[in-house]
Amino acid sequence: MTRRRMIGTALAVGVALPVGAAGHPPVARATPGPTRLTLPVPTGPYPVGTVQLHVVDRSRPDPVAGPGRYRELMTSVWYPARDVGRHPLARWMSPAVLRAYLTSGGFEAEAAVTPLTVGHQGAPVRRTDGPLPVVVFSHGAHDHRADTTIVVQELASHGYLVVTVDHTYDAFGEFPDGRLIVPLDDPALVPSDFAADIRFVLDCVEDLAAGRNPDAEHHPQPLPAGLRGAPDLRRIGMFGWSKGGTATALVMNDDQRVRAGLSLDGPMQAQPPLTTDVDRPFMLMTARFTRAAEPSVAEFWSHLRGWRLNIRADGAVHSSYGDNQVLIPQLAKDVGMSDEELRGWIGTLDPARALRIQRAYPLAFFDLHLRGRRCRLLDGPSATFPEVKFIA
Repeated sequence: MTRRRMIGTALAVGVALPVGAAGHPPVARATPGPTRLTLPVPTGPYPVGTVQLHVVDRSRPDPVAGPGRYRELMTSVWYPARDVGRHPLARWMSPAVLRAYLTSGGFEAEAAVTPLTVGHQGAPVRRTDGPLPVVVFSHGAHDHRADTTIVVQELASHGYLVVTVDHTYDAFGEFPDGRLIVPLDDPALVPSDFAADIRFVLDCVEDLAAGRNPDAEHHPQPLPAGLRGAPDLRRIGMFGWSKGGTATALVMNDDQRVRAGLSLDGPMQAQPPLTTDVDRPFMLMTARFTRAAEPSVAEFWSHLRGWRLNIRADGAVHSSYGDNQVLIPQLAKDVGMSDEELRGWIGTLDPARALRIQRAYPLAFFDLHLRGRRCRLLDGPSATFPEVKFIA
């Protein structure tokens, strides 16, 4: 069972099933009608704004579209906002992307409900203490840029400017002209392709910092007020899930603009292998791809020469540090999942506890290394999070 077929099966019976864990059998729906999924509200003091940008790297030919076409990406920028009242909330996914899921799975559906985020589309940027620290996110294989919206919104609500990226041909997404993108099995993108995308996105962040608009169409509407000049180029971090975690390591190897990196269960499998020493802070939040189970992760760890930390939550599975851990339990009853099937999706880590973990630890990491705010949470095991183990 491929991930796309699993998505199609769930959506065909009227539910929006998030991407993140493949290989699980479909389950019969227990009740009619769509499940209305919700995302939790972040804990930070600021409302959140968001805007989509379509960017084109004219230094890189498109690997699929043919001569004369260049690598193009869809991104979302998330940030602390003000005056949000008249700005609508953004969806977790667009209806067109949901229809792409259905098409790829070979099913049809009359209704599927995707959750709203807390991101107010186009709201003005809140800047009370100068430019904003920046974090960029890289998703996993056959995935999408919304996969860790909980973490992204949490960071933005605490004053970060966060940029998420769809890695075209290994993502589900949509361009402004209505073109849909879906993962292709051939050509398959490798982590170095993801890393090249991120380096170009960092160039776009530099454009925003300089007051330029990197959007390929220069945006049909003006950029949100205050976005130009908002990024602080001296404080840039990156995180990624799965293949995106490996891409984070590659970017740290090659690009000094990124001061701190976080991998959410990245396998660290790259060609050539990750054997370059990294002298900047790096944190591993592992689940399936532990140093004990995956030699490539242990090898990468041995080349971390700066601040480093490896934590693991008991009961976590590969997708436990993303939105799946919160969304899948919401639809489990409606699609008739047994307890065993649900554990296959989310492990034995309690969803409420997983939510607290994925909010607290990435924020503490970037606060320490981009803002210089020490948090005792990273000093060692915490009574507040007894399931989080520090791996020596």
